[in-house]
Amino acid sequence: MIIEIDDNSGFCFGVVTAIKKAEEELTRTPRLYCLGDIVHNSMEVERLSSKGLISIDRDTYLNLRDQKVLFRAHGEPPSTYQYAKENNLEIIDATCPVVLNLQKKIKQAYEESDPADTQIVIYGKNGHAEVNGLVGQTEGTAVVVEGLSDLDKIDFSKHIRMFSQTTKSIEGFNHIVEAIGERVKPGCKFEYNDTICRQVANRIPKIVNFVAKHELVLFVSGKKSSNGKVLFDECRKVNPNIYMVSDLEDVDYTIFLGVKSVGICGATSTPKWLMEALKRRIEQYENYYN
Repeated sequence: MIIEIDDNSGFCFGVVTAIKKAEEELTRTPRLYCLGDIVHNSMEVERLSSKGLISIDRDTYLNLRDQKVLFRAHGEPPSTYQYAKENNLEIIDATCPVVLNLQKKIKQAYEESDPADTQIVIYGKNGHAEVNGLVGQTEGTAVVVEGLSDLDKIDFSKHIRMFSQTTKSIEGFNHIVEAIGERVKPGCKFEYNDTICRQVANRIPKIVNFVAKHELVLFVSGKKSSNGKVLFDECRKVNPNIYMVSDLEDVDYTIFLGVKSVGICGATSTPKWLMEALKRRIEQYENYYN
């Protein structure tokens, strides 16, 4: 049986940078707080937890004083930074540069616009950490749309300035743009900004080609990963014989009986070491039954 790991799968550079910052800081201190899971992968979170990285929720954060806290790649709203300043929290800022640039664009658009006649719209997953940070740039006034069913949230009698969460699909973004464009009322401007990270978006054609080559595919991703859901759905379109795996115990290894070619791929939040561990486990299974 041929087992191949997709070379293009694994952490994007934003996640790599965040994890590197966490590991470097943990060589200097035995404990470091992280606001939210550093990455949407439970196995990687557990690995870093064993080194002293403590994931905390927002309520816990709002009770911290005089501590070090890492902000992950997803970014944070201005209010989170303000709390740190007021409570002597030392911030290790690992916000992805692409997200940081997007935050600045949205803040500028908001400050330049009159809310009486213009609204900021963000195409993204409502409640997602990155989207919360983006909405925060507008003092909570931005309208978040996840799909066509959310378009009724928009006031089409106003000008619209639209941005996108960095990890959304280009296809989905284009569909939303087209639908909004059809409903904009005469005299209203519709300005849309394609702010999707190309390092993430460009993975789709590569990963689709990879899964098409294999008889059976294991897609490794954390259950909370927004990017993982997007990539998995795209992969399933070309190869229905695909399974989503979050850890090694998720796999029923009997599915490999009679299979000649297995592909292993994953999301931008999937560590390479986990895909490699999965490959070794499959090889052990194969050796046992042969």
